Amino acid sequence: MTIHRRVLVLGGARSGKSRTALDLAEASSDTRILIATAQDFDDEMRERIAHHRSERDPSWKTVEAPLDLIAAISANAGPSRIVLVDCLTLWLSNLIMSERDPSREVDALIDVLTDSAGPVVLVSNEVGQGIVPTTALGRSFRDQQGRLNQRIAKACDAVVFIAAGCPVLLKPAPPLDLHLG
Repeated sequence: MTIHRRVLVLGGARSGKSRTALDLAEASSDTRILIATAQDFDDEMRERIAHHRSERDPSWKTVEAPLDLIAAISANAGPSRIVLVDCLTLWLSNLIMSERDPSREVDALIDVLTDSAGPVVLVSNEVGQGIVPTTALGRSFRDQQGRLNQRIAKACDAVVFIAAGCPVLLKPAPPLDLHLG
């Protein structure tokens, strides 16, 4: 798959989206920067972070940016290196919990992606295809995540959806083969 300047990799939990994003980045550049948005607030999250670290070889530089994603992309994007953001879902959660305005932050993210000096791969969860959350906070988060994904997808050159470890190119859409028989 050709690496585009901006790529969004979407999928559900444990769909293989992070592995796909790592593969894309590793195939495109020897200089790789991972911008991590996770925070290790509990043992389960510490285990997840450790698992993701174990998937990367030592050539990766890691920048932790649970809130200041825009500054981290701006400081690290460049023509001879690739930036991988994992993940927008945790970043959105961090923004909400910090009482920051997600809409304004997404505007700034789109601006920095548009102006980035090098390729950026972004990972995000598709949360709108599952169970309807029972709480107002859960429904609000699902809706905000859906809006974030739509806006980032529009700003990206390519969008890949991952299901059961299988990538499906959504944008640019492959040509339709209407020959049915």
